[in-house]
Amino acid sequence: MNHAFPCGTLPLDFVGTLRARRNGEPMEKLATPELLDDWFVESGMLDLAPCASEVDLAIAIDLRESIYDLVAACLDGKPMPSEAVAELNLQASGLPVTLRLGPHGMTRTGSVSQGLAALAREMIVILGGDDGALLRECARPECTQVYLDRSRGRRREWCAMKTCGNRVKAAAYRARQHVSQG
Repeated sequence: MNHAFPCGTLPLDFVGTLRARRNGEPMEKLATPELLDDWFVESGMLDLAPCASEVDLAIAIDLRESIYDLVAACLDGKPMPSEAVAELNLQASGLPVTLRLGPHGMTRTGSVSQGLAALAREMIVILGGDDGALLRECARPECTQVYLDRSRGRRREWCAMKTCGNRVKAAAYRARQHVSQG
């Protein structure tokens, strides 16, 4: 697998394809059209790679950054940037992913634009509904993954306990051990 899906919602996992945004050199997980194809298949959104082109990749990255800009504005309590809203709405107006029932169950196929339309529509539901208040950014300083905090007390701190949560807790434990031995 080339991609991770810690958020439980595909548009926010899609935003996470640019890792460590605040670092001098963030890690781009959508560096090629083939990696975009992999994302769609690994996410379960499509059963077959959509055969992305360089143009598709550029459009996908524009949508990803628009979603991030909208989430960042929401987290900061600022108005949504109009250019990002326009991009999200434009992409959401596309055709849906094609679902077909066959002898072996359901298949999901489509183009990159159909996959992006599905992501945009789901993000509109999040931002335009009650879930927008649940948006959080991972508390690990090196991580910039965003997620919906559906925990009971709304006190979730990390995008995923098995990655960022464990890293933060292990670092805190090592720091405590270092101080007690010092």
